[in-house]
Amino acid sequence: MSAPYVIRGSVSLPEAELMWRFSRSSGPGGQHVNTSDSQVELRFDLGRTTALPPVWKERALERLAGRLTDGVVTVRASEHRSQWRNRETAAVRLASLLAEATAPPPKPRRATRIPRGINERRLRQKKQRSDTKRGRSGRDWH
Repeated sequence: MSAPYVIRGSVSLPEAELMWRFSRSSGPGGQHVNTSDSQVELRFDLGRTTALPPVWKERALERLAGRLTDGVVTVRASEHRSQWRNRETAAVRLASLLAEATAPPPKPRRATRIPRGINERRLRQKKQRSDTKRGRSGRDWH
């Protein structure tokens, strides 16, 4: 890997906690495809990691519950022909997945009243449109 993959702030993915697995990519290819293990599977044990602050870890475990297998999150990459580029892609994908899962919840929306002027303007425009359409009827034509 080229650099530490930053999740957010000063927190990054620790190289020691990443588990890599390589296999042959599926799909068409030439003579090269049958000999190279270019597909990358990156596993990160979210349940046992010490790299994330406890609050982030709880948040991530809760939000990624559907993707976890025994507390481990798995990311696959096989878009590129090169194993190195697939490693980069998988690591970036995992970092962005964890960044999204550990993000703080959005601030709750405060309910506000609709200003009276907006409602009046809407009703006035509605009335004008109604009059325009009523004027199109052929009742007064002779």
